[in-house]
Amino acid sequence: MSASRRSGTTDELGPDEPEQPDQPDRDGADLLAALLDGMDAALCAFDADGVVTHWNREAERILGWTAAEAVGRHGFAGWAVREADAEEVEGRLMSAMQAPGRQVHEFALLTKDGGRVLVRTQSAAVHGPDGKPAGVYCAFSEVHAQIDLERSIALSEALFEDASWGVVLVDADLRPAVVNAHAARALGIGRTAVLGRPLGELLAQGVEELESALTHVLAEGAPPAPAEIWVSVRTPEGEQRRCWRCGFVRLASPLAEEPVPLGVGWLFNDVTVAKQAEQEASLLRFRGNQLHRAARAAAECEDPAEAATIHLDFALAGFADHALIDRVAGDGSLADGDSDVPVRLVRVAATPSGAPGPSLLTGQAGLPVRYAEGHPALQCVERVGSVRASVGSVPAERAREWALARQWPPDAVHALCAVLRSRGRTLGAVTFLRGAGRSPFERSDAAYAEDVALRIAAALDLAGALRG
Repeated sequence: MSASRRSGTTDELGPDEPEQPDQPDRDGADLLAALLDGMDAALCAFDADGVVTHWNREAERILGWTAAEAVGRHGFAGWAVREADAEEVEGRLMSAMQAPGRQVHEFALLTKDGGRVLVRTQSAAVHGPDGKPAGVYCAFSEVHAQIDLERSIALSEALFEDASWGVVLVDADLRPAVVNAHAARALGIGRTAVLGRPLGELLAQGVEELESALTHVLAEGAPPAPAEIWVSVRTPEGEQRRCWRCGFVRLASPLAEEPVPLGVGWLFNDVTVAKQAEQEASLLRFRGNQLHRAARAAAECEDPAEAATIHLDFALAGFADHALIDRVAGDGSLADGDSDVPVRLVRVAATPSGAPGPSLLTGQAGLPVRYAEGHPALQCVERVGSVRASVGSVPAERAREWALARQWPPDAVHALCAVLRSRGRTLGAVTFLRGAGRSPFERSDAAYAEDVALRIAAALDLAGALRG
């Protein structure tokens, strides 16, 4: 039996007239039955007298009563609702005939096996051709299923409005389809302006890694843990490097028989400050360990000058590519009041400029290095403070000329000079040099170089005292 009652008229036919079925009405009834049975929500309908006229398959699944058992019954009393509740339930449902819009109610229905199911109903009047109420339709679903649906919708709306992390829905072509306010601020662009644009137009760096992650999720599913991706975002102030902790989920259509990927849900949070603090703490631990190891190794050296090169070698690890130690010519030191005396420096130790190896002691002849006026090492000694220098963005040949003019290895592009001080006197300067593959020296690097310089100055001062 179909999910709805069929009605029609039968005309008296003569003996020579074959029966002509009303084909349009039958097709319409079949289409209506198919639509009702294909609905995801349970649906039943009553005529003006409260008789059940329609009952679809979802209603049968929830309550267990088939369409043949339900259609034609008067109300729910005695079979789908307890007798004690029947009058109230029927009154609520039929009141929709006189009320505008839809009415929402919750009550318990009986299943065929005697159980009870709490359902949420939406009922509305059905009007006839004359515009008068001709019955009521009622769509219902289990309360927990409705609540789950409402929670899912509420979660989606909250994520795209109030979430404190970025949420982006990326389609199968790896283009943003929906973006929440937090993500738009992180990308430095409006919520509507970002839609449909390639990720390469939104990020200056990190696009390849992000697209690779999205492609993997589309093909293999969500990764087991969040991923940290470094990107560069274009802003009015220039490019900013950020670290985003990203989570990914693959989106599939719930309506398809086989899972069809609709795209990827991408959630991210900016952890740049935490990552930078973590990196700085790790760097400080490493440099502290290097200073400790250098002090222990230098303590075993009989020659204090050799101990100075030990400190220099340990400081180079992860810090610089080359290093030089220059000492004041003459008696080897300058008092603070000797500002009128021209400063000349003698090279006493240097790292090999070719193959890597330990620092070598030089300068036995005592000949001053040909430093031009304004050289960073001379400025360091004159100011009694650290000096940083960099060649900047120039062609490779210009950078080579810049380094050679300052008596440095040809591949040096960044320099940091720290003053050597001991017992209130200036002994010289130590210079750390970096190649083009490293970043320029920063203030934190200067603090580390000054710590190394203190140890080198103490060793050189001791060596001079022993020679005296």
